[in-house]
Amino acid sequence: MLAKPDLVLLHAPSVYDFRKLPILFGPISDLVPSTPIFEMYPVGFSSIAEHLEKNGVHVRIINLALRMIKDKNFDAEKLITQLHPKAFGIDLHWLPHAHGSLEVATLCKKFHPDIPVIFGGYSATYFHEQLIRYPQVDFVVRGDSAEEPLRQLLLALMGRSSWEAIPNLTWKDEKKEVHINPLIHVVPDLDEYSNNYPNLFRSAMKYLDLKSLIPIHDWWEYPITAVMTCRGCTHNCVICGGSHYGLSQYCSREICAYRRPEKVAQDIISLSSYTRAPIFVVGDLRQAGEDYARIVLSRIRPFRPKNQVVLELFTPAPESYFQEIAEALPHFNFQISPESHDEKIRRASGKFYPNEGMEKAIRFALDNGCSKFDVFFMIGLPQQTPASVMETIDYCEYLMRTFDRRLNPFISPLAPFLDPGSIAFEKAEEVGYKIFYKTLEDYRQALLAPSWKYTLSYETKWMTRDEIVASSYQAGLRLNRLKKRYGLLGEETAQRTEERILLAMDMIRQIDEINVLSEPERSQKLMALKKTFDRANMSTVCDKEEIKWPVFRWRLNFPNIVRTLFPR
Repeated sequence: MLAKPDLVLLHAPSVYDFRKLPILFGPISDLVPSTPIFEMYPVGFSSIAEHLEKNGVHVRIINLALRMIKDKNFDAEKLITQLHPKAFGIDLHWLPHAHGSLEVATLCKKFHPDIPVIFGGYSATYFHEQLIRYPQVDFVVRGDSAEEPLRQLLLALMGRSSWEAIPNLTWKDEKKEVHINPLIHVVPDLDEYSNNYPNLFRSAMKYLDLKSLIPIHDWWEYPITAVMTCRGCTHNCVICGGSHYGLSQYCSREICAYRRPEKVAQDIISLSSYTRAPIFVVGDLRQAGEDYARIVLSRIRPFRPKNQVVLELFTPAPESYFQEIAEALPHFNFQISPESHDEKIRRASGKFYPNEGMEKAIRFALDNGCSKFDVFFMIGLPQQTPASVMETIDYCEYLMRTFDRRLNPFISPLAPFLDPGSIAFEKAEEVGYKIFYKTLEDYRQALLAPSWKYTLSYETKWMTRDEIVASSYQAGLRLNRLKKRYGLLGEETAQRTEERILLAMDMIRQIDEINVLSEPERSQKLMALKKTFDRANMSTVCDKEEIKWPVFRWRLNFPNIVRTLFPR
């Protein structure tokens, strides 16, 4: 008999009916590992599960989005009917899940009206007063430190005691009156939370359900893992809801909570014993200071893990940093996001380093053996025009001409939504944005639009919605051709990407024509294009393989995983 969980954490697809509805999602997920359905569940699921299991509360994670992607016959409703936990937990971390999360909550209530439904995540926190008023939502755990309040809530539910004193909790009483408990639980550091992977391995065995734990659609072929260094951020990028400004406003996160550098190093060393796949270190190691980064690297140096380790740069670093990286990591990679080639636009976006400094950092990294250096640009920024977007592509060519093929530039639109809580959202007029959607219900409905152009939640003083969409495809097309010219892409890959971009551009035009028709003709014509939409939704402006790093032989080291689960 399988173990019975106290809490089932459900990760919904962005749009619940994505297998049926004709939607051109566009290039909204090209530069992240997941598909446009955003099947990658938040890392908070694993830390929640670990914390609760350590305290005697049994947790099962079910990635409904992935199960629905991988198996067209998978019946999410049937699975939900078979579950009988003490509570369901559903993430609404970023707004692309505004539709799917609430639909899954509805299903939970349909089949289990007496089982509480709990929401959490950044977007759930921001919109908690609206979210709690949906009939299918019973509780919202607010903030970025949900583990302990959720434990207290589960114990209260299991003991049928009061939740009036539980921090960070928004809830409804029997009369449906809303109560908002103070958001006062904000963890000061992450030392309590260890590497979560052993707990996930145990969960797979406990519930005999490895399929539901897999985070992304191609994880078996590409089992990338992540190491978290902190919660919060010291920077104020104007478009980011996870900036210091945003998190201080709606999560009470005034200072970053860091994981001790010794523990970050141990996480990397441990992961390298489980897998030879890439390890992504989330957050610039230097954010907590140069000494922090130095300790992490000094602890790793004796082990020199063979994995490709991917590091972030929030600002350019001196050559000494890359030298220390090279001594500790035989295969290291970097990412930086200058947003625009134009330093004036970059400053308006909240980043304050010059191109010269960035280019020096790239040279330092490559000269010290960096395997791959990705540079990310964005479309939809303050003060950015369509002409400026194409000038960014000129700058991408300059970078490719200046450095070797290890330098890989990317460009994508800021889509589908401008983050609520970000400076650009909260001070839209001042920054130069026009916001089309304000309420959670607005976002839920917007996700059902036939194309990402109509889902797009904003435009700027300098670019209309139409111009943002057109610039995204035109920039992607030109960058793809440049990558072929400079040898970053093979003929066949570049040709496939060009075909997808041209197809998507044609689909945008057709959708615009169809959208003015009356029903039922509008729906009929859109449905006739569904298969074409599905073909154009993945790897639109760049091939998904471009953002990956090499995976060495023996992707997963099963003997070491077993030894971790069953220590002598």
